[in-house]
Formats: sequence, structure tokens, C-alpha cells
Amino acid sequence: MAQLGPLSARLAFAACALAAVPGCAGLYVGVAATGGVMALQERGLGGAGEDIAIRARINGLWLERDHEMHMRLTLQVWDRRVLVAGVLPEPGQRETALALARSAGGVREVIDEIETGIVRDLVRYASDKQIEKDIELRLLFTRDIDSINYSVQVVNGGVHLIGTAQDAGERVRVLAVVREVGGVRRISNHVLLREDARRLRDAPVTP
Repeated sequence: MAQLGPLSARLAFAACALAAVPGCAGLYVGVAATGGVMALQERGLGGAGEDIAIRARINGLWLERDHEMHMRLTLQVWDRRVLVAGVLPEPGQRETALALARSAGGVREVIDEIETGIVRDLVRYASDKQIEKDIELRLLFTRDIDSINYSVQVVNGGVHLIGTAQDAGERVRVLAVVREVGGVRRISNHVLLREDARRLRDAPVTP
């Protein structure tokens, strides 16, 4: 079967998202991977592979320890930086989840965006997913933003951004796009600039 190039992969995702097809984000990830989009990301194929492995290890640790933890939390990994978000009922679960993430091996930094309290219901979850889709589409079609270098997760209307900006101007444009989307309550910005020393492979690990 012929592989799709990066532009074709983006257009396929856009068509899928506009049609509100379930599982669209997963389709884009699969198409992008086979089409070589990960090779065009700032982190490159090697970096993307490391991040995927870290993600798998953390998910495995969570699932083994606490099924609820695995189900309630979202996980973004970029340049071996791990952003954990979501809502857990008990504060103790939060500390356990973060400790397990740090123990996964290869992790450079763990960013804590976990809330404790009442977990999301289906209505709130659906609203968050719609906000995610809106942001992804706007980033995709905004000039001078390389959307493949960003990961977006939304929890209770809070947008969690991680990735790599080519320069400070691009990062400003990304944040401006996010602010324009309805339903956004707050933005946690963990995007690094391309030349940030923290992206170097030998950068020190943050406890």
C-alpha cells in the first residue's frame, strides 16, 4: 500500500476531523507515523521513538499499580519531558502517579498538572475532546506554525501544551490560536524553543 506524505497526512486528518469521525486523532497518528511526519519533527525519529517507549513504560506502571490512575490521567511525552494531567479522587494517588512516572527510565523531567477532586463526567470529557480538536485544526491551518511539533491535551477546559517552537514568535502565535478557541479556561504552556539548552540530550534531569 502506498504511504502518505506529510502534507497528505495532514489533509487526511483535517478531512477526518471536519467530518467529526470518531478516533480521528488516532488515525492521524497512524498515518503520520507511516508517512514520515515524525522524521520531520524537531525531535526526529529517534527522539519520537524514545518518547513512545517512555510513554509505554509509564502506562504499564500505572496500569499495574492502579487501574483508575491509568484511566483518569493523560500523558504527553516530548523530548523525554513527561507532562501528566487529569483528575484523581485522592491526593495520594497523585503522588504515586508522579513517582511512577519518574521511575520509568529515560525520563528527563516530569511536569505535574494533575488535579485532585471530582473526576470528569462524560459531558465534560466530550467538551474537552471538542476543544482539543478545534485547537489542532486551527494550528494545522495557521500560517507560520509547524503543528507537527506540538502536543495538545485538554482537561476540564485547561489546555496543556508541550512541544518545540522554532522561535519565540511561533510560540506566541500558538498561544494566540489557543486563546481564540471557545471553552478554554486556562493554558499551561510547556513549549520549549528549538535552541533551548534543556532539549540537549545531555541536559540535566529534573527531579
